[in-house]
Amino acid sequence: MTITQLEYVVAVDTYRSFVAAAEKCFVTQPTLSMQVQKLEDTLGVKLFDRSKQPVTPTEIGEEIIAQARVLLAESEKIKEIISDRQKELSGELRVGIIPTVAPYILPKIMNGFIAKYPQVKLAIWEQTTEQIIQQLKLGTLDCGILSTPLHEGSLTEIPVFYENFVAYASKQSKLFKKKTITPDDIDMEEIWVLNEGHCMREQVLNICQRRKATKGYQHFEYNTGSVETLKRMVDMNNGATILPELALADMNEKQWDRVRYFKSPEPAREVSIVIHRNFLKRRMIEALKNEILEFVPKRLRTKKKKEIMDI
Repeated sequence: MTITQLEYVVAVDTYRSFVAAAEKCFVTQPTLSMQVQKLEDTLGVKLFDRSKQPVTPTEIGEEIIAQARVLLAESEKIKEIISDRQKELSGELRVGIIPTVAPYILPKIMNGFIAKYPQVKLAIWEQTTEQIIQQLKLGTLDCGILSTPLHEGSLTEIPVFYENFVAYASKQSKLFKKKTITPDDIDMEEIWVLNEGHCMREQVLNICQRRKATKGYQHFEYNTGSVETLKRMVDMNNGATILPELALADMNEKQWDRVRYFKSPEPAREVSIVIHRNFLKRRMIEALKNEILEFVPKRLRTKKKKEIMDI
């Protein structure tokens, strides 16, 4: 049994294809297949059901592959020990980030992070929470920047900041006439929300505490995953929406006039760096966290006087 064989087996499980796994491992498909077959012969069991498309692991194969992932993670820690002894961080950090956080964090921290750590390559994917969780478990991402808590036992959450939600209302909205608001002031018939699959949608509906009342309204058929689109819908089509506070940064004076804050305790979301419990690249992840904290306003670093919305 070799580390290379374990890497090939994990790759086949991840991509559910011998061809795709070979491409990702930079070897020919016959070479990869031969090494997987050798490992199966050594263990005396079949790891994959090759008669199915996509390829799926056998029952015992699932257990062996899970252990292979642990062994590979532990072997990588040897390289990490060496890296930690070096003065300069280097290597690749693969990050997943949800769309409702990405545009308000990444442009602010990218240049600073790259300038401080020129030997680190940041590979970033903007994906949904569900996609990031799956890739963290598979090991194809090193960390995710997500709204938490996730209630996932195999993942570890490192809270970074607590972002308030605010209302953004047109002049025709009932909310516009108030200086500060409460969840009871929200009329769900005029609220624009994100489409299914976005955790912020669930948080907004939890603020309103009227989930059953959100079904059936015609404008909810408009599907968007963009917070910026929600703002424009209010600007052009009236109504109101709920925004994360960092989305206010580039507003003009007219737009600021449409912002309404909640009374204390303000509804908020917890934003965390999420890692697998067997995670690697500790120094790089810590550096990423510190870069985010340098940008985030101090008031967002504490959850005092805030009510954290569940997902």
